[in-house]
Amino acid sequence: MAKTPKKPLKAETRLITAGRDPQSQFGFVNPPVYHASTVLYPTAEDQVAHRSRYQYGRRGTPTTEALEAALQDMEGPNCGGAVLVPSGLAAISTALLAVVGAGDHILVTDSVYRPTRNFCNGMFKRLGVETTYYDPLVGADIGKLFKPNTKAVFVEAPGSQSFEIQDIPAIAKVAHDKGALVIMDNTWATPLYFKAFDKGVDISVQAGTKYIGGHSDIMFGCITGTAATYPALKDAYNYLGLCVGPDDVFLALRGLRTMAVRLKQHQEAGLKVARWLAARPEVARVMHPALESDPGHAIWKRDFTGASGLFSIELKPMSEAAVYAFMNALTLFGMGFSWGGFESLVIIFDCNEYRTATKWAPSGPTLRFHIGLEDPDDLIADLDDGFKAMAQALA
Repeated sequence: MAKTPKKPLKAETRLITAGRDPQSQFGFVNPPVYHASTVLYPTAEDQVAHRSRYQYGRRGTPTTEALEAALQDMEGPNCGGAVLVPSGLAAISTALLAVVGAGDHILVTDSVYRPTRNFCNGMFKRLGVETTYYDPLVGADIGKLFKPNTKAVFVEAPGSQSFEIQDIPAIAKVAHDKGALVIMDNTWATPLYFKAFDKGVDISVQAGTKYIGGHSDIMFGCITGTAATYPALKDAYNYLGLCVGPDDVFLALRGLRTMAVRLKQHQEAGLKVARWLAARPEVARVMHPALESDPGHAIWKRDFTGASGLFSIELKPMSEAAVYAFMNALTLFGMGFSWGGFESLVIIFDCNEYRTATKWAPSGPTLRFHIGLEDPDDLIADLDDGFKAMAQALA
């Protein structure tokens, strides 16, 4: 049996110890990877009575239980359980399907991750669920948007691509007063930097593909819920037949053990690069809530304990060719639609393609950066080369 610590452990230590019991697995540090489907029962009586800890590979193995236990521990004492799914989008859709049904109404932040919006506009519309998008900065005024059949509020902080910080406690209080649940996409901060259940959230989702995995090599999502919401999550998981491959579960567990040290580096390097970009004459503004100049900084400082390596910038007016010259000159920044891994990334984006409740009107092109684990001075030198290429294109 695992030894019980004499004193409460800090989050960084619990990431190392949670979900592990080496003495139950012959002393090996990591739990074994069970490639499992069929589970055999010793007798007919046991099979008929389902007298077995495990019944079928899809419904859980020692490997998945280890990860679920670690994720639950990371969320804190107000978490009632964790569910593992094959992607971040699967976490979002499963969480919504667990608590929302035909004839219901939901409120979704206008700054939400775009595939979440696609699910609401597509699948939920087909199923008879009405979605209203709201200004992410609405705060307690969100109460004006509720209908008698409003079942849930979906929040994301900071907002996808545009990085608005929502007042989660204020929104949660209004939602609970009106009998609705709060679902949050907490991928950016992770439970290390934002304790969702302490702030009034009922269900938290993460794209574990990002910071949990940390190496750009798995597809994985997770959902955690309070004691009140976890049973519905587990039911939805079983109804939908979801299952994460054992090797991805193992890699998620491995990534989880180093997530605290990686996030510290992402945060430190991200802020250094963001501050350097903010001083560039080509940059109109940097969208990073941990910067003192950011409109959401006060709420971020109140509710969050850290920041990750993802942020956006707004360039001053310039041609598309100049932006492309900047991006094509970079050697350390890949151009890919993900983040959270060890490598730095950049994409060009335009929220105006899909926003409906708020106006997106930047003065120039907008770019999103993920700052990886490279030396930030090397990244800054690479960006400087990019700006030189931009200047040549503008000449």
